[in-house]
Amino acid sequence: MGAACRTLLYGAGRPGAGAAGLPSRLARGPGSARPPLAPRSALRLLQPGVAAGGAAPFPLGRRWGWAPAFIPSPHFLCAGPGAGLVPFTAAADQRSGSVPELLGEQPEEMPAAALLAADSEPETALEGEAARAGRRRKHKVKKEKKSKRRNKSKELKSQTEENELSEDDLEPPKPKKKKKVKEKVDLEIEENNPEDKVKSSSMSNGVVHSKAQCNSSEASSAEYDSDQEPVKQLTEEEREGAFSNFSISKETTELLRARGVKYLFSVQAKTFQPIYDGKDVIAQARTGTGKTFSFAVPLIEKLQGDTLERKRGRTPKVLVLTPTRELAIQVARDFKDVTKKLTVACFYGGTPYNGQIEHIKNGIDILAGTPGRIKDHLQNGKLDLSNVKHVVLDEVDQMLDMGFAEQVEEILAFAYKKDSEDNPQTLLFSATCPHWVYDVAKKYMKSRYEQIDLIGKKTQKTAMTVEHLAIECHWSQRAAVIGDVIQVYSGSHGRTIIFCETKKDANELALNASIKQDAQSLHGDIPQKQREITLKGFRNGAFEVLVATNVAARGLDIPEVDLVIQSSPPKDVDSYIHRSGRTGRAGRTGMCICFYQRKEEDQLRHVEQKAGITFKRVGVPTATDIIKASSKDAIRFLDSVPPSAIDYFKQSAQRLIEEKGAVEALAAALAHISGATSIEQRSLLNSDAGYVTMTLQCSVEMHNLGYAWRGLKEQLGDEIDNKVIRMRFLKGKMGVCFDVPTAELNRIQEQWQDSRRWQLSIATELPELEETPREAGRGFSNFRNGRQGGGGFNKNNRFKNGGQKRSFHRAF
Repeated sequence: MGAACRTLLYGAGRPGAGAAGLPSRLARGPGSARPPLAPRSALRLLQPGVAAGGAAPFPLGRRWGWAPAFIPSPHFLCAGPGAGLVPFTAAADQRSGSVPELLGEQPEEMPAAALLAADSEPETALEGEAARAGRRRKHKVKKEKKSKRRNKSKELKSQTEENELSEDDLEPPKPKKKKKVKEKVDLEIEENNPEDKVKSSSMSNGVVHSKAQCNSSEASSAEYDSDQEPVKQLTEEEREGAFSNFSISKETTELLRARGVKYLFSVQAKTFQPIYDGKDVIAQARTGTGKTFSFAVPLIEKLQGDTLERKRGRTPKVLVLTPTRELAIQVARDFKDVTKKLTVACFYGGTPYNGQIEHIKNGIDILAGTPGRIKDHLQNGKLDLSNVKHVVLDEVDQMLDMGFAEQVEEILAFAYKKDSEDNPQTLLFSATCPHWVYDVAKKYMKSRYEQIDLIGKKTQKTAMTVEHLAIECHWSQRAAVIGDVIQVYSGSHGRTIIFCETKKDANELALNASIKQDAQSLHGDIPQKQREITLKGFRNGAFEVLVATNVAARGLDIPEVDLVIQSSPPKDVDSYIHRSGRTGRAGRTGMCICFYQRKEEDQLRHVEQKAGITFKRVGVPTATDIIKASSKDAIRFLDSVPPSAIDYFKQSAQRLIEEKGAVEALAAALAHISGATSIEQRSLLNSDAGYVTMTLQCSVEMHNLGYAWRGLKEQLGDEIDNKVIRMRFLKGKMGVCFDVPTAELNRIQEQWQDSRRWQLSIATELPELEETPREAGRGFSNFRNGRQGGGGFNKNNRFKNGGQKRSFHRAF
């Protein structure tokens, strides 16, 4: 290598000043021919001014220059003006890779700086090293891309070969995915290798075709894409509950689909196999999750699998006991909907005995009913339960409670033997299973049983699809407010169930004129035949509002119920859970609104704690809300009018438009149709009529209500004492809300001027209040007449009107 450098520097002859070496050639100027290029190993550039071995270059402007006197050996090169000497070593040669021939051959990837152009600026050693590293990276990336293209071509070729197989051997691939892969590969080829663009355009999935073949394949692929429907992604519950995962016959599957059941819900999927295997089961699941089919489907499959002849007069194999007649009818109907081979009977009170006795004579496979009537048939010797193989207690917590426990025990004594493992299979279901239920149930169940709990102890026990609201309202205003609530939250076309504590309340509320929709009552004093007619009419949409006691709280499945109203907090939490479960069934959404008075606040909190829910406190519907809802209903009524009837009223409509104008006439018609001819403003705090709720926002946190009173009196005067009532802190104590008479609203708005500290406005909805209502209650009952707080104390009326007691009474 040293000889090669010497030859480059001094020529082929002896070294000397007269030789045709590199220095003499560089001295010719920019117009002369350049010397042959040096190998990359020898073009290591250093920072200007660096000397090596005592030698140093001298600048010649923008010309090549060299000082032979400063060169002790041929191991240094000069690369332009201001450049330093570059030592040539074996290590540098190894780092640089292969070296081309010196004479006349130029490296493939020589950078522009290495051309040593006279007009170019000098390059430092660091920049040259970075350029070479970039070239190596670029070469490596290019090799990787080529390798990827080769791999993709192989994959596409294999896919095409698979596509050419027969349809029996392999399912056809999805054209969309293949097309995307093809487009992606073609795009990469065009970007990285433009010369192959023509070739790639005539290829499909890595296989060369003619142009006509490509066009035809693309056309067929597009046609296939347009005809193919998108595949619906199944949820985890749908995959687990697929009918194919269970021992369900084709006939039963078709009947379930006819009922709208496309797969088994979670509780149905988890209980099917234990029940089918004959194990005792106690299951707890939320309302509206399909507990009836949880035991109906496996029991039907088990009975239909038996090859025994079903002769006349056969005794029941399945006994289902329910707490209410309505639930017994519903359970029997569910059984009948999923079997055509088995005989299903339903015995309950309030109906003639003769028809039920005729069922017994003909033979029964599945018997559902209430304890009272079944007990009567047993005592009369008409019914035989000795061959019962499966016993179901639906709503088991109520069936084993004090009201039914004695009757249930007498009935089961005909089928159960004490401490026997041969007793019938026992199945217990409910949405609420207190701990005592498990203790009582053990005497009916075998030693080994399955316990399935889909609720748990710390989670929400009500249906997950139900929203829970609470409205504070005095009992005297309740009927009128319920009418407004139904209008806004359900409308004239929705279905609502109202639960009352007593039969008397149910009758009075159903007849109240405040409820504009058709309403009927349902309770225990109504004859059974009328109860069945009422419930059937509600299911079919004959009327929109059902006012009921707890008779309708358990198990009734009416999917179209949009709203449930509880006129007061129930005495026990389980009743609230079952009542609210009449809406939001089978995955639908629903709303439950509970009315309460201030003295029932603790009872409401108890329901929140035990049921695992949080009530959203809201105010009564405002006049604006009622008008919007009423207008929407009226427009829907107009849409339902047939065109043939409109022709009869066109002449009257034309005359009305000429007299009142189109807008005025139509607005009056809508108001009359909706029934909203007179709307009364109500308080958002306690629903009192004739009051407006206002909010007073403060820029700083207030420590007592007296501060708000001072802010009001500064602008409205001391007479505001007798106008403002029910003052309450807002959440965070950055403001208060209170009620004022509707008649005083205009005067207050005219006198008040907002400032940097105070902003007064009308509340359109109930704001979030401070969580200490009792403290606030004591505060506003005292402050109402200005007897406490800074600036609000008045000596003259300190004990006026009996003091705090009368103020407290007026406040509530």
